[in-house]
Amino acid sequence: MPSQRNTFLSRGSWPEASRIADILRRETIGGALLIVAAVAALAAANVGDTYADVRDTVVGPSALHLDLTVGAWAADGLLAIFFFVAGLELKREFVAGDLRDPRRAAIPIVAAVGGMAVPALIFTLVNLGGAVRGWAIPTATDIAFALAVLAVISTHLPTALRTFLLTLAIVDDLLAITIIAVFYTSDLEVLWLLAAAVPLAAFTVLVQRRVRTGWLLLPLALMVWGLVHASGVHATVAGVLMGFAVPVLRRDDRDGPGLAEHLEHVFRPLSAAVAVPVFAFFSAGVAIGGRDGLTSAMSDPITIGIVLGLFAGKTVGVLGATWLAARFTRADLDDSLAWIDVIGLAMLAGVGFTVSLLIGELAYGPGSQADEHAKIGVLVGSLVSAAAAAVVLRSRNRHYRLVELEERRDNDGDGIPDAFQE
Repeated sequence: MPSQRNTFLSRGSWPEASRIADILRRETIGGALLIVAAVAALAAANVGDTYADVRDTVVGPSALHLDLTVGAWAADGLLAIFFFVAGLELKREFVAGDLRDPRRAAIPIVAAVGGMAVPALIFTLVNLGGAVRGWAIPTATDIAFALAVLAVISTHLPTALRTFLLTLAIVDDLLAITIIAVFYTSDLEVLWLLAAAVPLAAFTVLVQRRVRTGWLLLPLALMVWGLVHASGVHATVAGVLMGFAVPVLRRDDRDGPGLAEHLEHVFRPLSAAVAVPVFAFFSAGVAIGGRDGLTSAMSDPITIGIVLGLFAGKTVGVLGATWLAARFTRADLDDSLAWIDVIGLAMLAGVGFTVSLLIGELAYGPGSQADEHAKIGVLVGSLVSAAAAAVVLRSRNRHYRLVELEERRDNDGDGIPDAFQE
């Protein structure tokens, strides 16, 4: 009896494919809002001082270490919601998703690591002896922005590639928040951090008991966020920790969805439609200063390192790591795909926005010239990556349509496409 082929980038299971398709539809809408917010921010930042005045307005009580600018509230507060949803999704993938199978999880994880390591190396080499503190800026992939690009070019990307892109971005988010916690935490206040463990423990006990009562969970979540913020650790870390605390499986049906899915349905729209676009509006605005300002920015090693990192670094890192992992595991690419598809996806991974802007502010300080140039680098690098990916993926769209037709075929009428049963 012949041995089963070891393949990667296959379709996976129908329940998982359906769930991911639903997530990606909502993220695409969020990506469109993200683009609108970024364009609005650039316009507002270049027509007067009102934008900067609003962004830099301080709001909040100083006694609680919460006297923050409006821009900081967007970065520290609203993005905690984004990372809470990322934590829920990551745990869901590894507990009940297709990625609980180590063989399916290995290649996207390796690809994510390669897609972060190579851009960081490129940025560091370009900025040796200079502003190397921003080495992590070009390491992040923005899934919402990437999906918006796919929607604009109207490509029918196969299920396997969409799943791979989402998984890569989720692992990317986890690695990014780890980098933020480890490398961009200054003046750590251990007592505040220990104090945060108390409401976090209470939150964990309640969600493990499947408590869904908002008036119990929300105050504890706010306490965790506030204490983590006061500790000096970036407050978005609190969101990930609480996301990891939420159980995925039901107690009475260990194969069914649990509280994590419920909270994801509640908070994902808030994250995609409010938190991330508002953050983008207050973070993407940069006063370019005309042709001279743009020329100055594009000659800065910070900008050059970010652009090269996002485009060349992501492409080489994701593609190279995927190829090496496939060679090491002796896995063949699924018959419906080709390596040119992986190249296009690797280029699309260079669309870095939300987390890249956040790391830029942490590395250089919001409003500094280095941060302004970092923003330009993120915008230019993301646009170049998106354009290159659009050319490659659009050239394969006819083939993708055929794959999509095959994935929708249901000759026996049982509601499950035949391709997911073969």
